[in-house]
Amino acid sequence: MQLLRSLASPHRAGPFVATIGGFDGLHRGHLELVRRVREQAAARGYASLLVSFEPLPREYFSVGEPPGRLTTFRERWRLLSRTGLDAFCVLPFNRALQNQTAQEFAEALAQGGVRHVLVGHDFRAGKGAEGDAEFLRDAGRALGFTVEVMPKLCEGDERISSRAVRAALSSGDLDLARRLLGRRYSMIGRVGHGERLGRTLGFPTANLRLERRRSPFSGIFAVRVRGVRPGETLNGVASLGTRPTVGGTVPLLEVHLFDYSGDLYGRELEVLFVERLRDELRFPALEPMVAQMHDDARRARAALERADDDN
Repeated sequence: MQLLRSLASPHRAGPFVATIGGFDGLHRGHLELVRRVREQAAARGYASLLVSFEPLPREYFSVGEPPGRLTTFRERWRLLSRTGLDAFCVLPFNRALQNQTAQEFAEALAQGGVRHVLVGHDFRAGKGAEGDAEFLRDAGRALGFTVEVMPKLCEGDERISSRAVRAALSSGDLDLARRLLGRRYSMIGRVGHGERLGRTLGFPTANLRLERRRSPFSGIFAVRVRGVRPGETLNGVASLGTRPTVGGTVPLLEVHLFDYSGDLYGRELEVLFVERLRDELRFPALEPMVAQMHDDARRARAALERADDDN
């Protein structure tokens, strides 16, 4: 999959069938759009393209309290690279793009080689979100591209959306999040150096920075981890939060792998969240915290024994 930083990139391989949006989480609705883009591109002999933004528009406009970020750029890249897309264009969402009119955005698509566009029914573009799917369809007729609007996709009575995934994660309903996503929710990060407190307490952890302004949830979880050894998935227990007992302030994902001993520094890991065990707590001292950690590990092992595969 080719990475483009502009629709005018000299390295683009168009003409394109494209889809446009934030694509936070890459849920089943997003993946259906991607599937349809690839199908249409193959039928027309074009390349398939997904156009997105960094930061996400909702983050850009939410200065104080942004919505929980489901997927970082790294995570979106890894997930999209599995779909067979030809190109992923990431536009910097800044003041210039914020002030771009819907007409100017449509012209940029046409100049970038886009010949057919698939968007969701709630698509908006341009300054003040002035352009909807109907505007894009009308603009496309004059600019040389066609527009197809995809209907909403539901899980039961609920529309599949990034908002719905965030709500499911926040409430601890990982099974609902899995149904909305079509896979277990996961986070991807590179293992960095920590304070080594877990090792002294008998629970060595791999520490992963969240690389997002706000996490969609927090707590203690039974997890499975990919990336330790090729082709293997290992079991563990994870803490996602600020570690209030030891004075932590920066959100961190700490993963303790069961029955494993080795150096993971610098390794990129994918952590799949299987079951939420409890809230993050502040303990009065280390001793009750360690006792709780042993109980968490026991419950995590039992949860992972009950769980089915990782998909």
